[in-house]
Amino acid sequence: MTHNAVDEEILQQWTRRLSQALQILDLEVDNHVILNVADEAAHAVSPMAAPITTFVVGYAAGLAAAHSATASRAATARAAEIVITVCQQPTDESPDQTGWVNTAQ
Repeated sequence: MTHNAVDEEILQQWTRRLSQALQILDLEVDNHVILNVADEAAHAVSPMAAPITTFVVGYAAGLAAAHSATASRAATARAAEIVITVCQQPTDESPDQTGWVNTAQ
C-alpha cells in the first residue's frame, strides 16, 4: 500500500494520540507493516478482513509483550509474515488440506 509523507505524518500523530488515550506508553507502531497486512487481507479475502486481521496480529503482539518489547516486535513481524503468506495462497487451499506447519506463534 502506498501513501505519501502527509498520510504518514497523520498516521503517526493518530497512533501517538490513540496510544496516549489508551495509556500505552512508549508504543512503537510500524505503520507500513500494519498497512501492508491489512491491504493483503483486504485483497485476498475481503475489505472486512483487514481490521480483523490487524486485530489478530496485534493480539499476537500483545501476548508476546508480556515477555518483552523485543518479543512483541518479533511476534508482530512473524504474524504479519504468516498473514501475507496465507493471503497469497490459492483460495481453495486451507489448513485442513495442506496444513500450515510451523506457523503458530
